[in-house]
Amino acid sequence: MSLLRYGYVTGPILGVLWAFIMATTLAVLLSFTTGEAFRPGLWGCILLGALVGLAAPENRKGWLLTVGAAVLGVALSYTPFSPIHVAETVGMGGHLSAGIGFGIGLAWPVTVMMAGAPRGALNRHEWEEAVIRFLTGFGYIFFTAIVAIPFYVMVMTSLKTQGELIANPLDFSIDLSQGWGLFRSYSELFRDFNFGSYMWTSFYVSVLTVFITLAFSIPGAYAVARLKFRGQKALSRSILLIYMVPMIVLALPIYIVFSMTGLRNSILGIVMIYPVTTIPVALYMLQGYFRGLPGEVEEAGLMDGLNRLQVIWKITLPLSLPALASVSLYVFMIAWNEFLLAFMLLDDPSKFTLTRGIASLNSSEIPRQHLMAGAVIATVPVMALFLGLEKFMTRGLTAGSVKG
Repeated sequence: MSLLRYGYVTGPILGVLWAFIMATTLAVLLSFTTGEAFRPGLWGCILLGALVGLAAPENRKGWLLTVGAAVLGVALSYTPFSPIHVAETVGMGGHLSAGIGFGIGLAWPVTVMMAGAPRGALNRHEWEEAVIRFLTGFGYIFFTAIVAIPFYVMVMTSLKTQGELIANPLDFSIDLSQGWGLFRSYSELFRDFNFGSYMWTSFYVSVLTVFITLAFSIPGAYAVARLKFRGQKALSRSILLIYMVPMIVLALPIYIVFSMTGLRNSILGIVMIYPVTTIPVALYMLQGYFRGLPGEVEEAGLMDGLNRLQVIWKITLPLSLPALASVSLYVFMIAWNEFLLAFMLLDDPSKFTLTRGIASLNSSEIPRQHLMAGAVIATVPVMALFLGLEKFMTRGLTAGSVKG
């Protein structure tokens, strides 16, 4: 048996690795929230990680190990062997937060990872289970960090003044004593930069895109899924081929055609071009769902005297509401977040969509916090929409993929 498959070897290795993960995570978190300097410590992570990992197998009192690790974390924070080095300007509160947070974040997860594992030889199941728990915890932290950190930086930057950003651009803490003054950048965007108009334009353009997309994709997807005609399989397989051509390649031809026809710098042009990017994906999603619907129900409708359009309207669409809702949400988010076409075709600020309006803030003459505030305004509504309807959207998409 490999030497790694012993609790007194696997535990310390996983403990040291987890110690570095927790030290890095906590150092970044404390630095962002306090504006002070925190950084991981090499020898402290190795020392505490190995000790906790060695004690974790067959541990019956995880709370005692956690308390001990927290006490050691605080004590070592004043020494060169600190797992998280604290700046000299930070007081006792910073040392306590770093030490206790590190101790809890290290001991409790490592105890869970090594739960049920003996100190001696591990069988394959016990060893793999410990490693999988470690990788699962790392995955949660890693993917949460890459999503949350940019959003946190964006929000915190939008709540600062120009003077605070110039004084320390890396300080992402905020002064809560300012009260509603923290949101000055948002009020200035709506008052001075016409962001209310940008949001309204993006909203109704996105809604129109949804309706136009459904109007073309529903009959198209139904035809591919239900009707028999020459080239049906080839058409079904080639629906998404348009996405093999990058939009940047089509940018110049679109710009020339729209300029020649007078559609450039108009909302009509935007409403015409957006569905071109959304109809293929809507067709692909809906035709898979339509294939999964029971054909006998539609045949019964035809036998009762309904024509094909009536069957679609009275039978197919009511049965497809989850898929239609999913496609509508997906198309809305695509249209709401679209930037390249809006940036290329719109020059008049009175016709800007939200993404085009945010791009206009990227100027040396406009404070950086206004750009970040605009990004928050564009992100939060669609994020709230997605999170609020995520289960419904996922259910519709999954049903279509499984049945199709």
